[in-house]
Amino acid sequence: MKRSQYIIVSIAFIVLGFALGVFVYPELYNKTLDSLGLESSHIKTRDFKLGLDLQGGSQLIYQADLSDIPEVEKDQRMESLRDLIERRIDHFGVAEPVVQTKNDRLIVELAGVVDPIDAIEMIGETPFLEFKELKEFSDEEISQRDEEALRESQEIIQRLNQGEDFGDLAIEYSQDPGSRDKGGDLGWFAKGVMDSQFEEAVFNLSKGEITESPVETSFGYHIIKRTEEENDQGEIRASHILVTGGDEYEWRTTELSGQHLKTARYRVDPGVGVQIELEFTQEGSEIFQEITKRNIDRPLAIFLDGMSIIDTTGDGKITEEDLYAPMIQEEIRGGKAVISGETSIEKARQIANRLRSGALPVQIELISQQNVGAALGADSLNNSLRAGILGFLAVIIFMAVFYRLPGLLASLSLIIYAILVLTIFKIIPVTLTLSGIAGFILSVGMAIDANVLIFARIKEEAKGDTLLDDAIDSGVTRAWPSIRDGNVTTLIVAFILFFIGTSFVKGFALTLIIGIFISLFASMIITRYFLKAFSGLKNKFLWG
Repeated sequence: MKRSQYIIVSIAFIVLGFALGVFVYPELYNKTLDSLGLESSHIKTRDFKLGLDLQGGSQLIYQADLSDIPEVEKDQRMESLRDLIERRIDHFGVAEPVVQTKNDRLIVELAGVVDPIDAIEMIGETPFLEFKELKEFSDEEISQRDEEALRESQEIIQRLNQGEDFGDLAIEYSQDPGSRDKGGDLGWFAKGVMDSQFEEAVFNLSKGEITESPVETSFGYHIIKRTEEENDQGEIRASHILVTGGDEYEWRTTELSGQHLKTARYRVDPGVGVQIELEFTQEGSEIFQEITKRNIDRPLAIFLDGMSIIDTTGDGKITEEDLYAPMIQEEIRGGKAVISGETSIEKARQIANRLRSGALPVQIELISQQNVGAALGADSLNNSLRAGILGFLAVIIFMAVFYRLPGLLASLSLIIYAILVLTIFKIIPVTLTLSGIAGFILSVGMAIDANVLIFARIKEEAKGDTLLDDAIDSGVTRAWPSIRDGNVTTLIVAFILFFIGTSFVKGFALTLIIGIFISLFASMIITRYFLKAFSGLKNKFLWG
């Protein structure tokens, strides 16, 4: 490979490092744009994900009473408990809680929640499992709800005529999710793709005009605004606010609840597929029989804490759009029922776990609560960053003084290495704790050690009449076994810590593992390319 090619690749590494540096720390770049009057070109800031000890928050430790639980069921009960508590905290609104079990202990970490009293109360409550049936409305009830929707629509039009913003009102009132999220904007559409009554109203409007009265369609009452003239394709742009009237049914809570459910389990029947088996108490059996008798060929929905018991839309979150409602095929006597038709064992397992969690699977007692204030977390983060930066600068100075030009090139390689690692931390994202930062700093030491081994070998190879290019190639090749063995042994320990350690130890191990892999790339590839690019400068003072 020619030296000019090494130079081109080296420049590419520097450009990549600069671009990723802007991604990691966009504030300086944005300030520069501000000074040039280019605020519109700002790069969106994406914060690092900080752990409990840096962001502040609370750690709660619960003791589970497993004394009366058979040995074979203990792990399953603790798994059900962990699943339940995690679900309750997510419903509480805590972003990405860490919930773990260790033997008979339940460890809950709530980053950002410094005052966890409400969360403690919620975790301690028995979750509310409900079985709901469809409630049908009379014509009179439907008419009454229609009148309320019409009245609300007229109030919206009145507010629009008083000068309020259409988009703001759409976000506030519209019961169409897409319209609500976009402030009513429907985009461009042609005739024949929307409800006919809706289209007729839209195409009769002039640009900027709002309907004088609500337009009724089969979907509800619409308030419409035409935002643009018709384009060459016969399409128009419009916005709307949808207020729905009286649906013919809604879900009604039955007498059956979690206290009537004795157990729930899943099994795989080779002839039928995955099934979920339910068994009710004696009282629950009688209630369940009455419910199934009056709801043959109708669904029975299952809710936990007011939400669907499982994600049915497949978007990874349980929201109001989800609904788990198996169909009742016949009157069921004896208190035993089977839900069939599931295709996923994992989904069936989750449903069974959450059905069992209608009451806490084991009794728990809060035995430890540790609060980490936001100020303490910020102070720890600032001190850690200050120590890391000072240590990094000290290493750069040492490398430059002791190894001269190769030391400066290694320092540049280390800067790119640090930017690459921080980029990965942001993208994954890695939860950064104090122990995680320690793992990253340790990986920096591993990267420096690799460069020192390479330079020592290059010095030995450069003695005598050996060409500098050949000395670099030979030095990198001969240093590799030592670098490989040192890093592999560290990786073995790091992987062991990651798989058997607790959360803080795992954070240390994860950042160390990522850092080691990137350090190998930086020392063996980036540093080598830099050295080869500058090998034409054969001044003894520069190379030592």
